[in-house]
Amino acid sequence: MRSRYSAYALGDLDHVFRTWHPRTRPDDLSPAPGLVWTSLEVLATGAGGPDDAEGVVEFRATYDGPGGPGILHERSTFSRRAGRWVYVDGDPLPDGPTAPS
Repeated sequence: MRSRYSAYALGDLDHVFRTWHPRTRPDDLSPAPGLVWTSLEVLATGAGGPDDAEGVVEFRATYDGPGGPGILHERSTFSRRAGRWVYVDGDPLPDGPTAPS
């Protein structure tokens, strides 16, 4: 989760693409113009240990964008694929805006 947040913050969309499950990732990852990620807070985790095949992370990420500041609050599901964790999908949680525009 932290590596994906850092990749978004640094604009390294190649890393984001490579850490997204091929079954659920979009064909194109385009950066959101004018969006700056400002912080990440991991709120909870479930499973995701060395012997687990799946894990869940609840996080809150803040950003500044053309429309002002916002929060992405999500419960994300990850799966181990070829020994590496990949993002499968996420459920937005209430906490202001649920996705950057």
